[in-house]
Amino acid sequence: MKESDASEGQSASEFISKRIAELGDWRGEVLNRMRKLIQEADPDVVEELKWVKPSSPGTPVWSHDGGICTGESYKAVVKLTFFKGASLEDPAGLFNSSLEGNVRRAIDIHEGQVVDESAFKALVLQAIALNGAGKSKPSPVRPDCSPGLNPATT
Repeated sequence: MKESDASEGQSASEFISKRIAELGDWRGEVLNRMRKLIQEADPDVVEELKWVKPSSPGTPVWSHDGGICTGESYKAVVKLTFFKGASLEDPAGLFNSSLEGNVRRAIDIHEGQVVDESAFKALVLQAIALNGAGKSKPSPVRPDCSPGLNPATT
């Protein structure tokens, strides 16, 4: 995994790790798990911190030949927004938010929900392939998908 620089001498990856730890609840666990799945799908993924301003510490972004997705935490949901999600095939039905837009699609994960790991990794790989479509050698797309967002079994 590659890193881009964040402000004040801290790498984007270090900042993201710190933010995840600060959440200290299920949201941090979910965001950390999704981060690991992105890294497993693409060991060359770049972690960035975008949209830093006085009122916001910034948003984690994962990129490869362009943006793949953002990872944000809210009070009741962890949201992963795919920049070009409307152009991705989603046979497992992971996208459940921002469905009305022409470009983006998002996955909202609520407490107690689990995302189908192979379907999520397939979305990440599709996004990378789409980003690389105009380049000389696009990344491969893995078609292995199964049912998506399911309640955790407890």
